Amino acid sequence: MLRQVGNRVLGLGQRSSVARGVLPRLYHERVVDHYNNPRNVGSFDKNDPTVGTGLVGAPACGDVMKLQIKVDDKTGKITDACFKTFGCGSAIASSSVATEWVKGKQMEEVLSIKNTEIAKHLSLPPVKLHCSMLAEDAIKAAVKDYVSKNAKLSDKAENA
Repeated sequence: MLRQVGNRVLGLGQRSSVARGVLPRLYHERVVDHYNNPRNVGSFDKNDPTVGTGLVGAPACGDVMKLQIKVDDKTGKITDACFKTFGCGSAIASSSVATEWVKGKQMEEVLSIKNTEIAKHLSLPPVKLHCSMLAEDAIKAAVKDYVSKNAKLSDKAENA
């Protein structure tokens, strides 16, 4: 049932609507691919000091995105990333793309990923740009969480 609803939202299998004179909403093939085959779905232990968690939401549409990064303490490089998203196909696709793009990069480097780049890559329609904004916000929130978590750990080590 969920797949049928998702296919309807993505404009797949809507031949009969064209016959009725209603044009289906079609998404770019990259959105459909990331929706049907999302990359890096899952979660890490949020208490792990090498993990940063970004949890963001858009009250207007109900999308909620949790993006997590795992960072190598010595190099500052993001070694892994995962997400869980409750939302539309564009939100899921944006999360999936974001996790692919952050892997293997330095934390400073991922902070330069902009929602406009994600939106352009997925060819998101204007009404779905908030999904790419959520992905950008989730990346920044995950980095901020990692940095604050490690600042607290270094403060504890100094005070001990």
